[in-house]
Amino acid sequence: MKTLTPSLVFAYFMEICRVPRPSKHEEQIIAYLLRFADKHSLPARRDEAGNVVITKTATAGMEKKPVVILQSHVDMVCEKNAGTEHDFFKDPIQPYIDGEWIKARGTTLGADCGIGVAAQLALLASEDVPHGPLECLFTVDEETGLSGAAALQPGFLSGDILLNLDSEDEGELFIGCAGGIDTTATFACQPELPPEGTVAFTAAVSGLAGGHSGDDINKHRANSNKLLARFLWQAQQQCAIRLAHFAGGNLHNAIPREAAAIFTVDKKSAGGLQQLFAQHAAEIENEWKTAEPNLEQTLEETALPAHVIDQNAQRHLLNALYACPHGVLAMSHTIENLVETSTNLASVKFTEGNKIVVATSQRSAIESAKRDVARMVETVFAEAGATVTHGDGYPGWTPRPDSAVLQTTVQAYRALFHTEPKVKAVHAGLECGLFLEKYPRLDMVSFGPTIRGMHSPDERLDIKSVQKFWDLLVEVLRTIRGKDFKKNRRRISAPAVLFCTQLSVEN
Repeated sequence: MKTLTPSLVFAYFMEICRVPRPSKHEEQIIAYLLRFADKHSLPARRDEAGNVVITKTATAGMEKKPVVILQSHVDMVCEKNAGTEHDFFKDPIQPYIDGEWIKARGTTLGADCGIGVAAQLALLASEDVPHGPLECLFTVDEETGLSGAAALQPGFLSGDILLNLDSEDEGELFIGCAGGIDTTATFACQPELPPEGTVAFTAAVSGLAGGHSGDDINKHRANSNKLLARFLWQAQQQCAIRLAHFAGGNLHNAIPREAAAIFTVDKKSAGGLQQLFAQHAAEIENEWKTAEPNLEQTLEETALPAHVIDQNAQRHLLNALYACPHGVLAMSHTIENLVETSTNLASVKFTEGNKIVVATSQRSAIESAKRDVARMVETVFAEAGATVTHGDGYPGWTPRPDSAVLQTTVQAYRALFHTEPKVKAVHAGLECGLFLEKYPRLDMVSFGPTIRGMHSPDERLDIKSVQKFWDLLVEVLRTIRGKDFKKNRRRISAPAVLFCTQLSVEN
């Protein structure tokens, strides 16, 4: 790792890999940032939510540059493979090099958005990078609700230009994102003794690719909750199973990769159940053999559970899971290959107090469509007798084709790499829409290195792209000019203007 360049960026990335930082539990990384600021004699402040700003004065000759805010979130998605022993609250992430990529052993890597955090720290610690005055903003709890950005208060920042370092495709500049909302359904159930003369089985789905419910929702990846619910629904109809437990998925913004259920069946029907499962597994394997080559489906006899849930709750739950939509619901009519609206059946959990909690999330570039699909999901579960609630949600980020910081970034990319960057919107959520609510004058652009497999243990960081990401960041800070932001906004080059105009119409 020590041989990688840019060395300072990778050095700080390795440091923060040793600092636990699950969403909503960022105390250790916040303390690390404040110690870093103290060590480097840099002013730092923390707000009530836990967001941290570290400031740095301009280097010599750059004092007249505008204040630039650099922003990343400090929390990470904590996912691990079945069988991996790792405590995200105390154990360090274990990165390693695999060819052209950095990966982690059995867990998410945390490059989303740890590599952005590392770049900010490298700039704050560097002595040879020219820049104007900097405000490095480190937000909390981006991955489970963007609550840090939502809690940001006016006056915490002074700059009018923001570079968001939370994108995952080198060579692409983002100026817009979808809005999102979470919808949670809670079922009540009553425990009952397993019927006499029954045996118990565990059915499981594993080995799926999973991924980010925004970036990867259009990649035709299977949902473990949907696959398992499909089998259980059939088994309920044909074999009169009694469900004891269902656990699938984890985070609202991750496509679930694994799910397992425990249920009972009459001993006389056990053979028929096994035949049904074999038929179901063959159908699923055929349907997903290309998109999910590592799919595993198992049915194993297990110890009889102490309780099963009442039949009424079981019927309502399985009907709702089977009927609940998942995946892309609409594609943009104006921007090629851009998802407009989607929904993710994220997790199913049996909890204490005889409750079953189903978590889903919806995204859309159009606010009314976001609300519509959330109501659609609500209706499915409400008709099944569940109590349904919605989170506060977060707004989308409407693209601005006249963005001066976009123009600067496009020109910097051309000068460095002699090619045109792609100017895009993204279906994933970014914090930028929330920033605009508190700081409506902000001019923003988002970029980053290439990361794949976000929100899953397959997460990996492209090593070479980190150098290009760093070079672009340094060049933007070197070439940015205050007068470009005081005059009327200039329009960017013709191809990008056309693309951004389409984005603006879309939103």
